Amino acid sequence: MSSLGRLRWRRLRVRGPSMAPTLRDGDVVVLRLRGEPAPGDVVLVRWPSRPEQLSVKRAVCRQDGGWFVTGDHPEASTDSRQLGPAEVLGVLRWRLTPRPGRIR
Repeated sequence: MSSLGRLRWRRLRVRGPSMAPTLRDGDVVVLRLRGEPAPGDVVLVRWPSRPEQLSVKRAVCRQDGGWFVTGDHPEASTDSRQLGPAEVLGVLRWRLTPRPGRIR
């Protein structure tokens, strides 16, 4: 997680279609690092098999070895169904642009 810095809150831009319609490519969101997720939260994750890749997914349930996470657009998502449990790095709380509001 050192690559994300020491700040507790970070702004990031979503890339790709895997979380549509909740989040779309180019949306700017606020992430709370080290936030404890609950099932249903949208989270930033990393998989042990792909440590260089960060992804935005929806937390489903805690499992041995991490969290089972999925994309909201299953046909456009590579997630725990293929890669297994993920490490949650933080929880996305708000969308800043283009449609400001709480992420649900």
